[in-house]
Amino acid sequence: GDTAGCTFCHTSPEERCSTCHQRHLFNPAVARKSEQCKACHWGKDHRDWEAYDISIHGIVYQVNKWDPTQFDMSKKLADADYVGPTCQYCHLRGGHHNVQRLSTVYTSMGMSNADRGAPLWKEKRDTWVSVCDDCHSPRFARENLQAMDEACKDAGLKYTETFKVAENLMLDGMGEPMPKDLAPDWSGQH
Repeated sequence: GDTAGCTFCHTSPEERCSTCHQRHLFNPAVARKSEQCKACHWGKDHRDWEAYDISIHGIVYQVNKWDPTQFDMSKKLADADYVGPTCQYCHLRGGHHNVQRLSTVYTSMGMSNADRGAPLWKEKRDTWVSVCDDCHSPRFARENLQAMDEACKDAGLKYTETFKVAENLMLDGMGEPMPKDLAPDWSGQH
């Protein structure tokens, strides 16, 4: 079941048009809406939609998405003049269908850290600055990327500390650090 769930999303969009375009209503204007990404990129393991939705870009989109003068989804992405970026505007820049081309180099939960000196790192950073440069200054984009680096580094440290605490609890003989009747569910509620 898990494998089938992963495979549903983790296939190339070029191979499965219906991932974004909807099988029964093949309409490019629908595929240009950020909600199309929500089908896969939300929830406890992929919090991309939630991050976008509460960001300033997401708020601008949510407030203005019904106004065709602000978001004219009938235009190709290359011709779009949106009041704020949608997921597609940045990740499928110019209508290019290779989503990976404009993916980030960050990974979830500190599982790996990209080599900051690698050519791929610099290339992706420069590409992102050029995307942000559509609306912001290059300095603004670089400063925000630096802030994300710091946040990822801090999160990685906290993640490592958490595992160290759990390891120490196990070494102290606490086989079940959180009894099941007290364990919070994924939303943080008991």
